[in-house]
Amino acid sequence: MLHSIKPKGRTIFLYLLVPVAMFVFTVFVPLMTAFVYSFFEWKGGPQKTFTGLNNYIALFTDKTFWEAFSHNIYLVIVCIVGQIGIAFILVMMVNSKLVKLKGMHRTFGFFPSTISAVCIGLIWNMIYHNQYGIINWFLKTIGRADLCKVWLNETSMVMLLVAIPLIWQFIGYYMVIILSAISSIDTEVFESAEIDGANGVQKAWYITLPLIKNTMLVCTTLCIAGNMKAFDNIFVMTKGGPGTASMVMAMYGYQVSFSQSNMGYGSCISVGIFVLSLLVIGGSQGVIKFFTREKEA
Repeated sequence: MLHSIKPKGRTIFLYLLVPVAMFVFTVFVPLMTAFVYSFFEWKGGPQKTFTGLNNYIALFTDKTFWEAFSHNIYLVIVCIVGQIGIAFILVMMVNSKLVKLKGMHRTFGFFPSTISAVCIGLIWNMIYHNQYGIINWFLKTIGRADLCKVWLNETSMVMLLVAIPLIWQFIGYYMVIILSAISSIDTEVFESAEIDGANGVQKAWYITLPLIKNTMLVCTTLCIAGNMKAFDNIFVMTKGGPGTASMVMAMYGYQVSFSQSNMGYGSCISVGIFVLSLLVIGGSQGVIKFFTREKEA
């Protein structure tokens, strides 16, 4: 095979061989293995019992799984607005002529993205803590101790509370991506807009955003993919509780696989997460492109 390839092509092929092999081994092999195991009743030992589509039939009627899916969708929506939206606003502010020490702002903005997700969960777990958490401390300081709560036990608020650390952690990540896209825009475009009397909001909405729409589409895809498999922060903070109020799909798959020792059904859940993630990502890209074309038309 290598002899039939030109020298330059052979060099490229050899350079790509190792990373492609690693990608296949770490992504496709586990995925195909999980797909095979999803057709079995398997407790983790050497014995497996073939059950056909029983696991998938059970998955379609599993209320906990679909509740977890709705929580993932909630995270996706909140984090698209919170992570990408706030990142775009901060980038516009940092790029303003009125802001000094731009490099420092960019560095400190990206800093939370370098911290482990487990550490992020522990930090925010302490912030929400009912005895020594900063939120309850602040409420007591201003004389509103009646508002103090065991925050992560609030069923109606817990999904928002676990989403806030995710937003805080990745704002800087998307700031870097958006900054790199904006830096490629010719400054004469903004100067012409300023001459025509455009203010900062108008430049951001009518000039910057349309010119970096492809980058924003990439950011949206990354945000959806990341939040459809959210696990670390939630595992540390709530473990899916109280009850199933903060249960997400990856957490549910983990509990079924390891806490209940039901590896076959856990593999089925993993396949379900993969398929639903592809559907949500594909659907979101289709919607964004549709509205973009409508606006251009």
